[in-house]
Amino acid sequence: MKNSLLWQLSYTEIYITPTLWPDFRRQHFAEALIDYGNRQRRFGSL
Repeated sequence: MKNSLLWQLSYTEIYITPTLWPDFRRQHFAEALIDYGNRQRRFGSL
């Protein structure tokens, strides 16, 4: 079961924000959704 988490992360979309969790509000969540909606998924292709 070694490295199983890395295997499960393939093709995962990750959003990183400088906002700390206690300060995370609806506006930050909306920004994350907009960012995700604008992504072009290539599933590993260039």
